[in-house]
Amino acid sequence: MLRLPSFTYHRPKTAAEAVRLASEHGKAAMYVAGGTDLYPNMKRRHQTPSQVISLQDVPGLHAVEVQPDGRVAIGAMVRLATLERHPHLLRHHPAFAHAVREISTPLLRNMGTIGGNLLLDTRCTYYDQSHEWRESIDFCMKKDGAICWVAPGSPRCWAVQSSDTVPVVCALEAEVELVGTAGPRTIPAAELYRDDGIQYLTKRPEELLTRLWLPAPGAWKASYVKLRRRDTFDFPVLGVGACLWFDGDGVVRKANVRLGGAGSYAIPAVETEKLLVGNELTDEVIAAAGAAAMKPARTMDNTDLDVYWRRKVAPVYVARALAACR
Repeated sequence: MLRLPSFTYHRPKTAAEAVRLASEHGKAAMYVAGGTDLYPNMKRRHQTPSQVISLQDVPGLHAVEVQPDGRVAIGAMVRLATLERHPHLLRHHPAFAHAVREISTPLLRNMGTIGGNLLLDTRCTYYDQSHEWRESIDFCMKKDGAICWVAPGSPRCWAVQSSDTVPVVCALEAEVELVGTAGPRTIPAAELYRDDGIQYLTKRPEELLTRLWLPAPGAWKASYVKLRRRDTFDFPVLGVGACLWFDGDGVVRKANVRLGGAGSYAIPAVETEKLLVGNELTDEVIAAAGAAAMKPARTMDNTDLDVYWRRKVAPVYVARALAACR
């Protein structure tokens, strides 16, 4: 049986108090929202905070609020199950609601939160194992070791970003609100992530993610498609988030396509985006734009399914995501 290590549990009543506790305890402290990622990681000794700061009692983090300008403010502690059924999101942000519904199982979505999914730890075949298993291979670069077993000659960790919502919110150009010792700040969601399996977030350790801001409805259409071995609960081995902006004649004037599950962040499919802009979404354009996604889908042997097959199927899933925006 895997057991949790000993830790001190805090339940601050304000965001400022939570940030103060995290700042005081430094690397020994971690925030916990729903706990569906942190607690299993603690049992496997991936993360071993001695101070766990719960966000359960922090006010203002549990609401979904539609603003007068049409934007939607989603508190970091809103349950995933609430978001997948939310009437406004189903009507105006169906791609986001669909991505939430694709996360794991109903049981987990009843506990997991949107903040936790946006900050999900990166994953890898050699990392997501018990402490004893990892010890038998002398650990890995991401935790306790010095070698990336995916690419032993590489100076960096190649663990992958496996959140279902991240590719969509990045494609949508959503924003996130962070609260730190200097107060709140808002940044584009895409700027929250970096291409590094270990240091995969740009936020400061003590900063608290408090809200996700979705854009107002407009002349755009978004979609999300997911590849996984078992459709019931697996993490994505590829998740494609797409958002296309159209002019009055149905011509794409702007395109964002992000590939999740293929790298340490949601990879922009830049060449795909270039092929879309200035064109209508014909079958020929979709096929060409999908084919252009093979190169950035830099799959490695760090998640499920065959590496080369995953790379070859990326254009198919990108094309499906684009067709869903038509």
